[in-house]
Amino acid sequence: TALTMIEAAKNSGASAVKMQKRIPQYDVPSSQHSKLRETPWGTMSYIEYKHRMEFGVPEYRTIMDACKAMDMPFFVSVWGLDNLAWMENNFPESSRYKLPSACLLNMQLLSALNSTRKPVVISTGMSTAQNVYTAVNELPDVPLTICHANSTYPAPNDELNLRAISWLGQKFPSATIGYSGHERGLAPSIAAVVLGAQYIERHFTLDRTMWGTDQSSSLEPGGFRRLVKDIHVIEAALGDGVKVVMPSEQEALVRLRGA
Repeated sequence: TALTMIEAAKNSGASAVKMQKRIPQYDVPSSQHSKLRETPWGTMSYIEYKHRMEFGVPEYRTIMDACKAMDMPFFVSVWGLDNLAWMENNFPESSRYKLPSACLLNMQLLSALNSTRKPVVISTGMSTAQNVYTAVNELPDVPLTICHANSTYPAPNDELNLRAISWLGQKFPSATIGYSGHERGLAPSIAAVVLGAQYIERHFTLDRTMWGTDQSSSLEPGGFRRLVKDIHVIEAALGDGVKVVMPSEQEALVRLRGA
C-alpha cells in the first residue's frame, strides 16, 4: 500500500515523500500501553497496535529504493533521539529530517538534529512565538524550513491563522517558510502560497474511506493534483510585485490611450 501511495503521489505532482518514524516502546507513554484499540487486525492493546503499524529496516529499504527509482526524495519525521539514531544507523544516506510539532521543544533531539548538519523541516503547531524562537535557536548549523501548522486533525478554518506565515517570513528571513496543512479542502493551502509559503505539506491517501485516524484531513490523488496545479498557477500569477506595463498590455495601451 505504501508503494502504491508513493507512486500515486508522484503521479499527482508531489515533489517528495515524508513518513513518520517512531519506536513504540520509547514513544508511547506507559499509561497508554494496555488501553484497548479497535484495529484492522482486531481488538488489541495500544502498544501492540503501534508495533503493528511500524515498518522496520527491510520495509524502509524497499520504500527508499522505490523512491530513488522514481527520483522522489524521501525523508521522515523523527519522534525522539532513538528514532533519529535508528535512521542514522540504518539509513545514513537520509538527506534531511522533519521535527514534528509534538517534539518542537525536545532540546536533546534538537541538538542531535543540529549535529547531523542535514536540512531540517520543523512544524510549529501547538506553539507560541517564544516556542518557535527557542527551537530555531537550537538549530543554528542546518538549513531550516519552518512550517506554520495547526495540530488539529482536521483543523478548523477559523483557527488556521494563516497570517502567521507572513510573520514567520519576517522574523526568520534566512529560513524557508512553509505550511503543513491539516484542514479539509484545498483553499487554505493555496492561500498559504500567497502569504509566502514555499513548502507545502499535506497528508496523502488513496481513499479517504480507508481505515486510519488522519483520513478526513488527507488529500486523495485527484485533490492533490488540483492542489499542485493551483499552486503553480498562483506562483506564476504572483509576479515580482513591481508595477509596470506588461507585454500583453502594450496593444491595449496604444489602442486605449494612444500611447
